[in-house]
Amino acid sequence: MSTPLTAWVESVGLLGPGLSDWQAAVEVLAGRAPYAPQPTVIPPLQCLPAAERRRTGKVVRLALTVGLEAVVRAGADAATLPAVFASSGGDGENCHEICQVLASAERQISPTRFHNSVHNAASGYWGIATGATPASNALCAYDASFAAGLLESLVQLRIDETAVLLIAYDADYPEPIRSARPIPDAFGVALLLTSAAGAGSLARITARLSVTPADVLRDARLEALRAQVPAARSLPLLQALTGAEPRAVVVDYLEPQRLEIEVSPCH
Repeated sequence: MSTPLTAWVESVGLLGPGLSDWQAAVEVLAGRAPYAPQPTVIPPLQCLPAAERRRTGKVVRLALTVGLEAVVRAGADAATLPAVFASSGGDGENCHEICQVLASAERQISPTRFHNSVHNAASGYWGIATGATPASNALCAYDASFAAGLLESLVQLRIDETAVLLIAYDADYPEPIRSARPIPDAFGVALLLTSAAGAGSLARITARLSVTPADVLRDARLEALRAQVPAARSLPLLQALTGAEPRAVVVDYLEPQRLEIEVSPCH
C-alpha cells in the first residue's frame, strides 16, 4: 500500500464487556471513568420481523446492534449505506450446534441452522432489518479481521467517494471449540466512514501499512480485552477517537505487518 488511505469517522457504535455503548465507552477510554468489566449484554432486536428475530443468534444481534447505533448517532440512512462486515469466525454457537448434530446418529441439520452458518449471515439480516440495497462485503482474516475490514472500507471510499459502514464483531464459543479458540466474550464495533468531512465528524484518519509493534493499552483489563477478542483490536483507535489531540496508533494486522493510523480529531 504505497499511498495512505484517508477517511473521516462520522460516528461509532460499540458493545462489549463493561461497555454498553459508545457514549459509555468514551468515558472509559478517555480515562474519565474506571473500566469495570461485566459480561456483554446484547439487547433483543426490534428492527427485524418476528420470524427473523427468532432465527437470529448472538453474533447477528451483536453486529446489528452496533451498526444501528453508529447509523443513529450520525443521523444517517442505513438503507443507502454500503457495508463491510468483518468477523474472525462468524457464528460460533451455530457452528457448535451443527457439529453436535453431525456427530450424532440423526445427522439432520435444520434449514435455519444451515442458513445461519454462512459467514455473511449478519449482512443478510442487516439488509432485511434496514432495507439496505447497496453492496455489502463479509470478510474474515482471523485475528487481523478488524484491520482487514478497515482497509477494505478505506479502499471502497477511495474508489467510490461515498460513505461506508464498517461492522466488526466476534463472540465467544461454547466448549469444546472454546478450548481451541478462547474468546472470552462478545465485542462489536461499527464505524461510519465518509470520504469528506461533515459537520459532526469525529476525526480524520489516515492509514498505512507498518511494521511498528501494535499499541498496548495501559489499563491491564482493557489490554486483556484487546488481546483476547479480535474485534477489540480496534481499541487503540477507539481510544484515540476520544482525545482532543492528533496522535498515531498501530493496530494488529497480518504478521509481520501492522496498520498505522493517524487520528486527527475534528473538535
